Amino acid sequence: MIKAVLFDFGGVILTSPFETFAIYEVEAGLPRDTIRNLNATKPDTNAWAKFERREINTEEFIELFQIEAAEQGFVVDARKLIENLHGALRPNMVEALRRCSNGLKTAMLTNNITPIGSQPLSSDVQEVVQMFDVVIESSVEGCRKPEQKFYDIACERLNEKPEDCVFLDDLGVNLKPARTMGMTTIKVVNPEQAIAELSGVVGFSLD
Repeated sequence: MIKAVLFDFGGVILTSPFETFAIYEVEAGLPRDTIRNLNATKPDTNAWAKFERREINTEEFIELFQIEAAEQGFVVDARKLIENLHGALRPNMVEALRRCSNGLKTAMLTNNITPIGSQPLSSDVQEVVQMFDVVIESSVEGCRKPEQKFYDIACERLNEKPEDCVFLDDLGVNLKPARTMGMTTIKVVNPEQAIAELSGVVGFSLD
């Protein structure tokens, strides 16, 4: 029986950061998926990974990320990229979260570059963040998805076993360790389909 629902934030509750990357790539005249491919190169030790674990500050990230881009033959304005890294709420996912909150534990598992508490969030986003019983952030914990420690922290704070949890994320690489631990996993490609799948897992309607 599922007792807890774990949601990624950007790409699940919010629109995907890859949409922001795509807009920037068009504006900068870069090939499609340039940023995504840069982030996939040495994914555990590159600038983005270090930034999400708060191992480097903003200025260090900008310098390092631009060096990594240059090594691949690209010119990237990393400051502009992260300044526009904001997603929009998906109302259907917010409603699914709201319904899950009535009877099930909920957690946000997010890789982010700045702690949510220090971000200038809109009132509607703040309201959504407050729905979660537990919020796990890479910029706070010093570890990130897909490191198993990140999922261990979530289970510990929820006081639930992995097999009693379902986790939604838009990236398969982040779902794999959760599934290995025993969690039910749902890959969010189409939000409506993911919500329908989650409804089947938890046993009640979410729309």
